[in-house]
Amino acid sequence: MAVFVEVDHVDRVFNLPDGGEYIALKNIDLNIHKGEFVSLVGHSGCGKSTLLNILSGLDKPSSGGIILEGRQVTEPGPDRMVVFQNYSLLPWLTVRQNIELAVDQVMGHHPKAVRKRMVDHHIDMVGLQKAADKRPGQISGGMKQRVAIARALAIRPKLLLLDEPFGALDALTRGGLQEQLMQICQEHEVTCVMVTHDVDEALLLSDRIVLMTNGPEAHVGQIVDVPFPRPRERMEVVKHPNYYSLRNEIVYFLNQQKRAKLQRAKPAVAVAANGLEKVNLELGFIPLVDCAPLIVAKEKGLFEANGLSQVTLNREPSWNAIADGVTKGRLDAAMMVAGMPLGLTLGYGNQRPMPMVSALTLSRNGNAITFSKRLFDQGVRSLEDFKAALDRRPDQVHTLAAVHPTSMHNLLLRYWLAAGGIDPDRDVSVTVIPPAQMASNLKSGTIDGYCVGEPWNARAVAEGQGVVLATDNDIWPGHLEKVLGVTEAWANQYPKTHLALVKALLEACEYCDDRRNREEIAEMLARPEYVGADEDLIRQGFIDPYDRGDGSEPQQVLNYIQFFTGKANFPDVTEAVWMMTQMARWGITPFPRNWLEIAERVKRSDIFGQAARELGLLDIGRDRHTITLFDGIPFDPDHPLDYLNQFAIKRDLRIEEMPMESRR
Repeated sequence: MAVFVEVDHVDRVFNLPDGGEYIALKNIDLNIHKGEFVSLVGHSGCGKSTLLNILSGLDKPSSGGIILEGRQVTEPGPDRMVVFQNYSLLPWLTVRQNIELAVDQVMGHHPKAVRKRMVDHHIDMVGLQKAADKRPGQISGGMKQRVAIARALAIRPKLLLLDEPFGALDALTRGGLQEQLMQICQEHEVTCVMVTHDVDEALLLSDRIVLMTNGPEAHVGQIVDVPFPRPRERMEVVKHPNYYSLRNEIVYFLNQQKRAKLQRAKPAVAVAANGLEKVNLELGFIPLVDCAPLIVAKEKGLFEANGLSQVTLNREPSWNAIADGVTKGRLDAAMMVAGMPLGLTLGYGNQRPMPMVSALTLSRNGNAITFSKRLFDQGVRSLEDFKAALDRRPDQVHTLAAVHPTSMHNLLLRYWLAAGGIDPDRDVSVTVIPPAQMASNLKSGTIDGYCVGEPWNARAVAEGQGVVLATDNDIWPGHLEKVLGVTEAWANQYPKTHLALVKALLEACEYCDDRRNREEIAEMLARPEYVGADEDLIRQGFIDPYDRGDGSEPQQVLNYIQFFTGKANFPDVTEAVWMMTQMARWGITPFPRNWLEIAERVKRSDIFGQAARELGLLDIGRDRHTITLFDGIPFDPDHPLDYLNQFAIKRDLRIEEMPMESRR
């Protein structure tokens, strides 16, 4: 499906009187299709109305841009109409004259009789025939808003922008206008973007709901697909089996943002107790099956058992939010993609290096590469097929997605493509999308495939939108996937607390890998405050046989996600060096000359060892080893540059000494 409106990496920065800057919007990236109804939902101050003003041309982005049907939006125009909460009607004109004013201005080239028919048609459309000759002061608030909607639609805009259009109306009037707007949009295939605070309104009207994070630097936190069939009836929507789970998911996101705002306004003070420097911890996680150790540690009382009596789990919208939360102190610690502690330490993305510590691997495996069913039906059944398809149509750009530049999803997807002779930067486009948004972007046609953890591959398969082309076991069985990450400064400030945290999560990892506990864990993960997905999707690979969606028989894969067995939790230096070679290969970070120092500084096996011993577990590390992926090329940790140099497909390598201040 072709993109109708493209919001292309929009930032909006306002200059302050004191010479400073306020970053209202940061990197807003959104594609909207023709006839789609999209709602923007978030707390006050999250930039919803600012984004709507930019879409309308009433304001300009500081960077990025808006593309409407292939043309950049630089100023207001009749192809976009805005309906405001306060009606914006001229009080000295009648209902008919308010609508005529817009029609005459835009449609002046049409004969007067045609313009009159257009005005009458839209007055009839909103049911205002009897009030056509009344002025705004003589009609109700609901009727005024119907005039505003009729005026907007009468000039036949390509895009209708609604800024809390029903916010000031009573419930009965609001409900009637919602039904009327829904009917008009469906019958006339109007493309709409609406700002609202009303979750139920968004669910009733929308095809997708864009959830915005708090400002400053507000960004898209999550996009929720609304699966209710059209035409819609209010009561049928409420009775839909997914209604309350979707509603709970949105409300949970908003509550998380509210709590984050309060935390920002009132920084937490460390509470010492139980022999620990800090027992009140804010921990971040992403809604994925492999967040299970954090959920288990919370639900089974393992944090409390290790003295951490005030732990709050924060469901974050993206891996960027995780990185930002930990480095800026909003979060004490978090589950991180495997390469994030290394990437932050090396200053990926031209950021200031932030020394990090990862003393525990939380999980291994658990990812898959999923392509669209459309490509599968066109004959793309393997990496070789994809290469052949690209060779046949070099002019056609295919977009694939990973969850973060430093994630194993990105590194393995790129490795897999390059092993098949496909340059991931030149032959295709690889973009970054949060895990929970992958399936919806695949469904909308924004991307052609992705690499992500579960249950987001299982969801695409279940909905008939995707087919799994490869799993971790096809590429690198047993690779590290998620890790515990804290800043080095935090680890130094709270060493006893850090040790207690590692112990609690290590116990949780052991609990997760006892398959007798998996049924209970799947039920926990399905709750809206955690993963919030259908339990049947969570069970894929975690408990039940794994369905690739390619017509083959689902297969039982006992180590599809691995939490404890096989020395899974040891912070492995060899794997860290491999990740640094791949980040350097694709220009994400330089390769450090002092690679061993960096790897050992981040991967704190001493903290892991102490935690294991205190729990009565064997303090045995993983054997020093070479790493060989599916292409058979061995990685020798003693010669990482030789390994890097043998790859034909790579970016120009940067090799730099990375200065590291001494530990306190």
